[in-house]
Amino acid sequence: MNKLHIKHIFFSATLFILCLAATAYAKKSTPPKDPILLGMSAAFTGHSRGLGIELFRGSQAYFNQVNANGGINGRKVVIKYYDDGYDPLPAIRNTINLIEKDNVLCLFNYVGTPTVTRVLPVIKHFNTDKPLYMFFPFTGAQPQREFPYEEYVFNLRTSYRQETWGLVHNLFMVGRRRIAVLYQADAYGRSGWDGVRKALTEKDLRIVAEATYRRGIDFKSSMEKQVKILAAAQPDAIISIGTYEACAAFIRDARDAGLNIPICNLSFVGSENMLQLLNSLERSSGKNYTEDLINTQAVPTYEDTSLAAVRDYRKVMSENPPAPPEEFSKDYNPLKFSFISFEGYLNAKVMSVILTRMMESQKNQSLYSATLSIRDLDIGLDEPISFGRGKHQGLDEVYYTTVSGGQFIPLTNWNRWSK
Repeated sequence: MNKLHIKHIFFSATLFILCLAATAYAKKSTPPKDPILLGMSAAFTGHSRGLGIELFRGSQAYFNQVNANGGINGRKVVIKYYDDGYDPLPAIRNTINLIEKDNVLCLFNYVGTPTVTRVLPVIKHFNTDKPLYMFFPFTGAQPQREFPYEEYVFNLRTSYRQETWGLVHNLFMVGRRRIAVLYQADAYGRSGWDGVRKALTEKDLRIVAEATYRRGIDFKSSMEKQVKILAAAQPDAIISIGTYEACAAFIRDARDAGLNIPICNLSFVGSENMLQLLNSLERSSGKNYTEDLINTQAVPTYEDTSLAAVRDYRKVMSENPPAPPEEFSKDYNPLKFSFISFEGYLNAKVMSVILTRMMESQKNQSLYSATLSIRDLDIGLDEPISFGRGKHQGLDEVYYTTVSGGQFIPLTNWNRWSK
């Protein structure tokens, strides 16, 4: 082999090695793709903090899995969150920041009727410049389901009208027709109150008594005044539209006053957070505060392991449970499982499908059209998910639960409350 040939081989080998190194360096130095930002404003502080924290944890549990597998089209999904303390004014400020400063793709996982209803005009305003949508708020109120805002919001959960209709119907069927209402004095409370009123009107009945409380009161507050107002009407059952600390305080004072009738709460209440307060009170007092409680839920029980979604949720929440946001974690004990974090998990699961369809489409599909393309999507429940024009709500099933053995279990037979 002559020297010229050896030099040629050496040069070729060197060039090949340099090319490999350059390719490896290029791959190594390629900047990561920008994350997909979803904007969330919710209660991470205050007396309703458990709602925002648990909804966030459930969604984060699912997105953590997505991101660990490379994200969506190489982009990680990040929830950009702000605390609004369940107060409308901070929620408005947060929303403007999320849109103008953070440039989020969409709004996601908002918590509460008083906050969401005040944000709806903001969303409508920003839609004059470019499309902006809210996905899967944790509220069953009507305004985001009706003109002029329904086109900007996609709901996964059922509505308060469906929940209250179901409660009234089932109570009616077991002979409990004198229904009283306790409700939070704001848009949330009035939405639930209106649902009860409409359901009773269908049966030629009316609300026999009603009492209100101001948003933000805690478990230490007295509800004796509200109990007296409702008890005077001798109701057969009470439907409460509130949050967990206030509703737990009402249940405590109602039972202490001897008002031992079914007390029903809507899914928004935060069932496990409310039950923690009542279970703790039972242990310290020796009294029974958890009998004859009925709660509606927007998702199936997380104990039903026959459902694939439940099995997946329980696995990740057991093996890799997300912590609360660090700045809001002080003095908060995360729940292992809850209806709220399960709902957050499902929110993220459906959102991931929508994002995948949007980003993998050959036709540069918009977020809106990607959402409308969802038809009979199996997310591991008995009920498939579909969206479409004029159909911006994915689930319609209402689930009923009651307390047994210190936890909420499915309620399938109402005859125990027959009159």
